Amino acid sequence: MIAVAEEQPGKLTTQAESFQTIFDTLPVGIVLADGEGRLLYFNPAAERILGSPVCASDEVHHNAVYGWYRPDQATLIPPERLPLARAIHGEQITGELVFVRGFEHHDGVWIRVHGWPLTDSDGLGCGGFVVFDDCTEDREAMHTMTLLARALDQTADSVMLTNTQGVIQYVNPAFEATTGYGKEEALGKTPRILKSGMHDAEFYRQMWARLLDGQASRGQIINRKKSGELYWAQQSITSLQNECGQVTHFVSVFQDVTALRKKQEQEFQLQLARDVQKRLYGQPPTMPGIEIGTASHPASETGGDYFDFLPLGENSLLIAVGDVAGHGFGSALIMALTRAYLRCFAARGLPPNEILAGVNDVLAQDLQPEQYVTLALARLDLRCRTLSFTSAGHVPGFLLAENGGVRQILESTGPPLGLFPESHFGMSPPIPLSCGEVLVLLTDGIAEARSPEGNPFGTHRILDYLRGHIAEPAQHMVEGLFHDVRNYLRDDLQDDDITSVVVKIDGSTASASG
Repeated sequence: MIAVAEEQPGKLTTQAESFQTIFDTLPVGIVLADGEGRLLYFNPAAERILGSPVCASDEVHHNAVYGWYRPDQATLIPPERLPLARAIHGEQITGELVFVRGFEHHDGVWIRVHGWPLTDSDGLGCGGFVVFDDCTEDREAMHTMTLLARALDQTADSVMLTNTQGVIQYVNPAFEATTGYGKEEALGKTPRILKSGMHDAEFYRQMWARLLDGQASRGQIINRKKSGELYWAQQSITSLQNECGQVTHFVSVFQDVTALRKKQEQEFQLQLARDVQKRLYGQPPTMPGIEIGTASHPASETGGDYFDFLPLGENSLLIAVGDVAGHGFGSALIMALTRAYLRCFAARGLPPNEILAGVNDVLAQDLQPEQYVTLALARLDLRCRTLSFTSAGHVPGFLLAENGGVRQILESTGPPLGLFPESHFGMSPPIPLSCGEVLVLLTDGIAEARSPEGNPFGTHRILDYLRGHIAEPAQHMVEGLFHDVRNYLRDDLQDDDITSVVVKIDGSTASASG
């Protein structure tokens, strides 16, 4: 509270004028008013900071001149609550933050206001004055710092700040979550707490040489968590310099990319497996008297279904269709192994049932108890126009008549491969073939495909489809069957691989007499 020696109004005016020489040069805004609210003095800094011209006739409650707002920047301060009005009424204001929009400051400025009442020699109020300064830059800087601090605290990337001796001075919550080290455990330590032992001394020497030279260090590094678990980190370390260009700190930003690396490695391996598997599928040969269609659609990136074609001399063909238990990468590997064994035994000129016996014996030594393979072999003798069939636990095949009716069901003749050593497999007698007949070999993914309601596609739907499209080319039949199954599933995913082989017998097949 400021006391005024003389109580006459003229004296107060004179006193205000005597302050003008000093106050005009001050960088802070100063406004003085009498007890009636009339402005007696305002220095140039006040007009500059407020961005509005001020006239002596203005009253302190004329809010439109100044546009004084509460800190929400939207609510005008009532005239009676303006700092100068409150000072006139005896209130002292200390460091109050106000947002002001003036004619020259459309974006507004932040000011910090102090105010005091004026009293005469008898202690009676006779006016008030306020002093304020522009704190916009300080507030914006503080706001920026607050946002940066909030961003560091909320970012998913781990952030660590060290001095030039490598002593940790700051870590964010993501660092704690990634490494397992709490803030208090990390501060004062060095990044050696994360050292994995997987990089040699030269690796770290080169990294520090780059940093001390003012260069950034970027790359992947293997770190160790507090629990001892190793993880891959994608890391960027940058040196911070002062205004003299001297390195003062290092900031490290990193994220755990272990899962991403594993996924990339798996995708690479799966792509390699897909490429290998595509090459493993036997290409149907072009032979007089038959037309072959094939289709295989794995349930995942790689599958356990298999088909193959092995010419046995000029007029004979061995057709194989198999299914490894399960699907995916492991099943694809077993399928590749089965294919290799099958071709090895077929090259010896053995009958199809003895080929199965040989493959079974070697697989029984290689596979785990829960692993097995079903495999159907059909031998076409194009000179004698006959079909011989053997099957190791595979789903039935069909020989369809020209009108689509089932002429013969080709049942399994032995157990699946790999379960029981020294198993024996039966062999059908030669089945005569006629023009227009169709051999169909499938895997169980077709019949067992289930609709969203849980109903299986079933053998009857397979036969209905084939019967209705018996006149179409073999390739159209297998592709159409797959699409029919997909339509049955609607938007549901496949539970199993879907494979089919169709062989159509035409009239150009050589006769038995040659």
